[in-house]
Amino acid sequence: MPTTRAEIVSNAERVFDHHGFAATGMDLLTEAAGVSTRTLYKHLGSKAGLMAAVLESRMARFFERFDVHGVAALFEALDDWTAAEGARGCLFLRAEGETGGQPPEVSAVVAEYRGRLRELTRRVIVDELGRPDEELAEQLLVLFEGATSAASYLGTRAIAAARNASLSLIRQAR
Repeated sequence: MPTTRAEIVSNAERVFDHHGFAATGMDLLTEAAGVSTRTLYKHLGSKAGLMAAVLESRMARFFERFDVHGVAALFEALDDWTAAEGARGCLFLRAEGETGGQPPEVSAVVAEYRGRLRELTRRVIVDELGRPDEELAEQLLVLFEGATSAASYLGTRAIAAARNASLSLIRQAR
């Protein structure tokens, strides 16, 4: 059975998620994918290309699950996401932190994710208030990112706390 690019990316995502980007060598990646180094490079070009492809794949799955309306739905989706994907913090922030913003293809995917996440929080605020509120969208973004990180050691309590804080801010804004 031929190995596809998608299979390599899927296997690599699990490895990067559990072992990190910088510390993961090509041997572990090829072993997890069940392919040779040559096959991996044929499909993805380089480790940086693989990292970018992993982040692009995760971003697509993430935003499919976060097509939500309202704060409660946003945090319910985060709770579902962490139950399905695990609670080890934000893979995009970890990629950026471990690589120091290099290579450019990884940094570009991280920047796209951040932009889309900002737009998501802006849209959720408009859903809630019927109008934009940039400061409130930024507060929601910080609470969402904080819940994503804190869920790694507090579990779903972190997500519930961020949801409740966000709903309190919405009530105040109304």
